[in-house]
Amino acid sequence: MIFLSYLFGCLNGAYYVGKLAGNQDIRELGSTNAGARNAGRVFGRSAFIYTVIIDALKTIIPLLAAAYLFHASNFLLGCMAIAVLSGHIGPVQLQFRGGKGVVVYLAAALTLTPLTLIATGVILLIGLHLKRSFTIAGLVALTAIPITLLIISEYMLAVMFLIMLFIVILVHRKGDPR
Repeated sequence: MIFLSYLFGCLNGAYYVGKLAGNQDIRELGSTNAGARNAGRVFGRSAFIYTVIIDALKTIIPLLAAAYLFHASNFLLGCMAIAVLSGHIGPVQLQFRGGKGVVVYLAAALTLTPLTLIATGVILLIGLHLKRSFTIAGLVALTAIPITLLIISEYMLAVMFLIMLFIVILVHRKGDPR
């Protein structure tokens, strides 16, 4: 299930939307990132929306299937979420040049622990009010997910989301061309 989750993650929405929208490789356009934000900048709002939908579904489908069909443990679900994230960031068929993982991270939270997104939204709104940088406010808001999981005693998921958060922040570090 973990390997299949990685393969799901390799289905990069921005790349395929770019190929369908203009027969172009999104990784050569705009910020060169194969993510929803760049797809929206380069190809327009509908490309952003389609990319978010594809990237969310590639996360939600394997997690829900494992949870409901196989009654997977939180540990296995967390490992699967990390695998989808890894596939998104490093898709094998795209020479390991994918997106930054924010949509995958949020879709995993939506699937496994949806109430944490309320805290994330509140922190994002406060962050946007205090600092006009969406990227910085967004990354800070993402920390609400593992913190909220710790507060509600979901320790295994908290660790998994902390690992995923670390990966997302690492990919966002300054100087990363993606």
